[in-house]
Amino acid sequence: MCLPGTQEIVRASSDKEPARIGRRAALKAGLGAGMAATVAGPALAHAGSGAAPKLPGRMRDLTHLFREGFPVYTPPAPVRRDIKTIEADGFYAQEWTFGEHSGTHMDAPGHFVAGGRHVPQIAPWELIVPVVVIGIRRRAAENPDAVVRLKDILAFEARHGMIPKNAAVFMYSGWETRVGNPDAFLNADSEGTFHFPGFSIKALEWLLEERDITCIGVDTASLDKGESTTFDVHVTLLGADRYGLENLANLNTIPRHGTTAYVGVIPWEEGSGGPCRVIATW
Repeated sequence: MCLPGTQEIVRASSDKEPARIGRRAALKAGLGAGMAATVAGPALAHAGSGAAPKLPGRMRDLTHLFREGFPVYTPPAPVRRDIKTIEADGFYAQEWTFGEHSGTHMDAPGHFVAGGRHVPQIAPWELIVPVVVIGIRRRAAENPDAVVRLKDILAFEARHGMIPKNAAVFMYSGWETRVGNPDAFLNADSEGTFHFPGFSIKALEWLLEERDITCIGVDTASLDKGESTTFDVHVTLLGADRYGLENLANLNTIPRHGTTAYVGVIPWEEGSGGPCRVIATW
């Protein structure tokens, strides 16, 4: 909503020299604002200490560009149109039409479980999680129906150490390289069955029972492998009151262990999920 006079103000301000801010100052301001909104109590308690906020050493965006035509498991794909332009109206605005489960997004428990929590009920602490990345790229290149197996997780722990409690366990299959081609990304056969990697139910059950994880994530369109018709991984994960992340990006660019993910999701009313901005720091 724009107040009367907005167009005149916008046009007038565009004639002035824009304020300039250093990159590091911008990062501090942006990170500080985000953390204040997520964990207001600790942020306010720290405010009077005089210490500058500590930035992470490195960060990586694990989010795909949300765009028209992004491949989705259930159509329609996102569609956009301009509803205001700077030339005609003095400001720019768009209208989007999309399903909750579009782009890089969350599956909340209520997506598969009657009475399960919806997005607004996901607690802030659940959105800041330690991350481990299980790589299955080589097997996925040979077999599109490959899954994260329990043996993959045990091999990971033997090399990198135990998966911490409340962690997010992400699958890296290399599938994101196909995201620009919806047909290749969903990889349907002649009968319309999708073929892409996911988690095995045995691996998921072990993670829930033995490591008490908070979520799992994949670089494909579904937590279950594409050919699944029973969605056992969805039913089990969401039935355990955890959440999932789908269509993650850039998982090959972050450490396999020792990363923290910040999951930014709008608290949609009654949301069964929704598009996310997922940032990894270490």
